[in-house]
Amino acid sequence: MFHLKRVIFLLIILSFSVVETFGSGQNRAGTAAAPELRIPIGARYLAMVGSPIASVTGLEAIYWNPAGVDFSPTSASALFSYRSYLADMSVNFAAVSGKLGDLGSFGLSFRSFNIGDINVTTMDQPDGTGEIMSPSFLVLGFTYSKKLTDRVSVGANFNLINESIARVSSSGFSFDVGVQYKNLFEVDGFDLGVVVKNLGGSMRYSGNGLYVMADALNSNIGPTYYAIEAGSAELPSEISVGLSYLKKFDEDNSVLLAGSYVSNNYTYDDYKIGAEYSYKDIFFARAGYLFTPQATDAEPNIFSDYSLGLGVNLEKFSGINLAVDYAYVPVKYFDGNHVLAISLGF
Repeated sequence: MFHLKRVIFLLIILSFSVVETFGSGQNRAGTAAAPELRIPIGARYLAMVGSPIASVTGLEAIYWNPAGVDFSPTSASALFSYRSYLADMSVNFAAVSGKLGDLGSFGLSFRSFNIGDINVTTMDQPDGTGEIMSPSFLVLGFTYSKKLTDRVSVGANFNLINESIARVSSSGFSFDVGVQYKNLFEVDGFDLGVVVKNLGGSMRYSGNGLYVMADALNSNIGPTYYAIEAGSAELPSEISVGLSYLKKFDEDNSVLLAGSYVSNNYTYDDYKIGAEYSYKDIFFARAGYLFTPQATDAEPNIFSDYSLGLGVNLEKFSGINLAVDYAYVPVKYFDGNHVLAISLGF
């Protein structure tokens, strides 16, 4: 049996083991590899700006804290979500998971960041060459989660990343590790969570799109093709620590309150608070607020604001364990993001 002191010690060690790998509160946005890893998926927890990392369950936990996957109330689950992102871009996410007895839960997920078709232009043909390129950003993930006790769960994601733009591409690997502890200090509904995300090696682009025709100095071979060596970039690592509390007023009404702190490697740190009201575990109303104190008007966090969402569990109406969730995320300088998620339990 895990004791509270042991778990807290584990969480502290986990936090300090990665805090030295990156600085806190640095604004290096746009210079990290695989930025698609930082785009949230799903709608339920996104409507609370991702604050409930201590109490996330089910397949959306793959993104927020993989330790919560094994706390799913069903033996098998499936999830699909769509997010309208910035400037007509979009994010699709699909995942399935299943419990294998005492072994824990296993999940498989697929994420695509869709930029759309882009007209190829050159200095000589600024209106376009007639060629179209379609950048591809894909993440294939494998998740393992296990409840060590009825109060402690651990989980990890292993992600294979592939990006391609025109005639260059890059591949990489990342992993996430998370822990959840339920009923902290023997208080029912009071949970603690820690998650470290996007750890892995650097990524570098390569391909024949990096070849250029040039004359070598002090050479008689004439013009020939040379490969440009692209620079490498680190993954956008982050560590989050959060608390949540579920208050049940009666059999029909309950409220989940959550807060978390996120230390980012490549951008400013975030503070998140969120809440979810549940009526009979059928209808849900959600809201959250993300605060980035170091951001300025010159260097803003365009997502630093409120979010809203609704959800409905259709099981009591249809007999099928089906839930539909929606989230709205306002964005500075762009249209707001709309997110729709459909989940099934078996």
